[in-house]
Amino acid sequence: MISITQIKQLREETGVSISECKKALEEAKGDFRKAKEILEKWGKDFAKKKIERETKEGIIESYIHPNKKIGAMVELQCESDFVARSEDFQKLAHELCLQIAAMNPTKATLLRQPWIRDETKTVKDLINEYIAKLGENIVIKRFTRYEL
Repeated sequence: MISITQIKQLREETGVSISECKKALEEAKGDFRKAKEILEKWGKDFAKKKIERETKEGIIESYIHPNKKIGAMVELQCESDFVARSEDFQKLAHELCLQIAAMNPTKATLLRQPWIRDETKTVKDLINEYIAKLGENIVIKRFTRYEL
C-alpha cells in the first residue's frame, strides 16, 4: 500500500504531478529510489514526444557574477506565455545563466556538459526534466557570456 506521505515526498523531490508519483510508486512496489528512476525515464520519453513542437514564447534571463567581471544572458523559449511566466521556467533560465557563466560553453557543448549543481546530470537532462514538469517543449535559442 502506497502512503500519502510517500507520494508527497516523491512529489517534493521531483516536482512531478501527484498522480504520476503515485503511478511510479505503485509500479516500483513502494521502492522510492526505483520510483524516481521510473519518473526520470517517463520524463525522457515525454521530452522526446515534445521536441518537435514549435516554441514561440519565452524569456531572456541574465546573470552578473558578484565580482561584476562575468555575465551571461540566455534566450529560453517555450510554447506558451503561461509557461514562460511561470516560476519554474524562470528558475530554469536562471540555472542556465549560472551554467554559462561558470563553464563558458560553446553552443555545441552546452547541452552535453555536466550540470554544475549535480554532475550526475547533463544540461540536456535538466532541460528534459523541466519539459516533463511543465508539459511543453523548451529550447535554448541563443546565449552569450561576457568576461573582463
